[in-house]
Amino acid sequence: MERIKIMTGHFPKRQLRADLALLFVAFSWGLTFVVVQDALSGIGPYYFVALRFLLALVFLAALYWRHLLNINRTTLKTGFLIGLFLFGGYAFQTIGLQYTGPATAGFITGLAVVLVPLFSALAYRRWPGLFLITGVLCAAFGLALLTLQGSIFKLGMGDLLIFLCAICFGLHIIMVGRYAGKHDPVLLAIIQIGTVSIISFLFALKFETMPNHLTTPVWTAFLITAIPATSLAFLIQNTVQRYTSPTHTAIIFTMEPVFAAITAHLLGREVLTLVQGAGCIFILAGMLVAELKGESQAADNIGSEIAQSSATK
Repeated sequence: MERIKIMTGHFPKRQLRADLALLFVAFSWGLTFVVVQDALSGIGPYYFVALRFLLALVFLAALYWRHLLNINRTTLKTGFLIGLFLFGGYAFQTIGLQYTGPATAGFITGLAVVLVPLFSALAYRRWPGLFLITGVLCAAFGLALLTLQGSIFKLGMGDLLIFLCAICFGLHIIMVGRYAGKHDPVLLAIIQIGTVSIISFLFALKFETMPNHLTTPVWTAFLITAIPATSLAFLIQNTVQRYTSPTHTAIIFTMEPVFAAITAHLLGREVLTLVQGAGCIFILAGMLVAELKGESQAADNIGSEIAQSSATK
């Protein structure tokens, strides 16, 4: 019964705390684009992701080792499945950052929050309304402006890779929202992170060569990404997403590309042109229109279904 009350808004303070925690997650992710791009000059993308998530795994396992005693086959399978989407997101994002700028990558990654209601519509057979369609078209137009390179409809390889990353992250949000309330969030986070590390190592052994030594930018990136932006971020998401609606989660995550753009600008890495700036505005407008107007009712219905299934489990 408590979960049903939480999902239907009887605990606004808990939802507020959850939203603030998710805002920290978006902030930590937004800060990583520049440092990851710097690190990739000294290490391959698969090795970077593998080691980043390995460090995060060791941190969580050492801190919450008692939870590992309660692991079961169902949680293991669920965590592995969610981890596959997480691996796809980070693999495409890290490789894509080799071919596009951090601010651009941040905004394209943010399209995941527009894809979430589309995936929800397919999963729960609730088709998008006018506001949602308007938001998607608005964001797509913004993406075209942001990534324009001399001719209309031209997208760079890095931009396409980052868009695939956005698809994977959108599916990851859906999966976490569906299963987070049914499993130990600590175990779910540990299994997801471990899955990403293992698969990344397999790809790295096949396609990359481990550098003889790790440069300062690589160690700096590990310091920033491994614990705050990986272990803590996914632990927080798996823990608190059950206490807030998918709509709130999606809206909050629109701040990630904003933080990425601000970071890139403050560090002097990117100066957005007027056209690109307009593209950013259209993307953010599309996200907010889609989330605030297009999915609010569906999100409430989905949340109620999740709560009821959790309460009867």
